[in-house]
Amino acid sequence: MTAEADQMNASTKGADAVDEAIAKGIDLDGSAIEPEKLDLYNKVMALEGNRQRSGVKNTMRSRIVRIGAKHLTQDELNKMLEEADFVPLKEKEIAFYYGGK
Repeated sequence: MTAEADQMNASTKGADAVDEAIAKGIDLDGSAIEPEKLDLYNKVMALEGNRQRSGVKNTMRSRIVRIGAKHLTQDELNKMLEEADFVPLKEKEIAFYYGGK
């Protein structure tokens, strides 16, 4: 693999890749993101930035469930949540993330 390919591959991985691309206004494939899309995204993110938070652990669990469901089976994710002393998967989460699989 060339150094250029390594750099491109590294720039499309990880939690920050999308945020970095948005900040540059360039999609991960190198194409420009339309100003209207960036404007709407920034408006909605500003609203979210002003929302009162109720607790970090609740947000952590939500992120674990949302992202974990993409990578783990329902049983694996539920076991990990319980082992970390988080609330196990709720019926509505199971239906949403695993219902169609």
